[in-house]
Amino acid sequence: ASTMPADFNGKWILETNEKFEEYLKALNIDFATRKIAMSLSQTKVVTQRGDSFEFQTLSTFRNYEHSFTIGVEFDEFTKGLDNRHVKSLVNWEGDKLVCTQKGEKANRGWKHWIQGDKLYLELTCEDVVSVQVFKRKE
Repeated sequence: ASTMPADFNGKWILETNEKFEEYLKALNIDFATRKIAMSLSQTKVVTQRGDSFEFQTLSTFRNYEHSFTIGVEFDEFTKGLDNRHVKSLVNWEGDKLVCTQKGEKANRGWKHWIQGDKLYLELTCEDVVSVQVFKRKE
């Protein structure tokens, strides 16, 4: 069995949220929903088994989960975010998880990586890059 470049398993709590509102704007999310989304405390729960992943994003407003396997394109409905259908593909780039989301919006995707006890999430849409930092929950 090949070794995993990184282990994302665990619970992660949102600490900082840079340019998230600009990202939501790029997705055409309305003002009221953006304000709610900006105020939320978020927890990510990641279950990783080899190249299979399950990500749950939990908040008081709404939960979102998606599962994927590295290198296998899948249809993703971004329910509770911008409610669009995209074709998503996640690959390892070094020890980063990199996802491209093909659909209505250009240059859409995300990257996840771990540094120390922090989980980083870079969200991209069009020319906007938002970075969220999560701290490992004991």
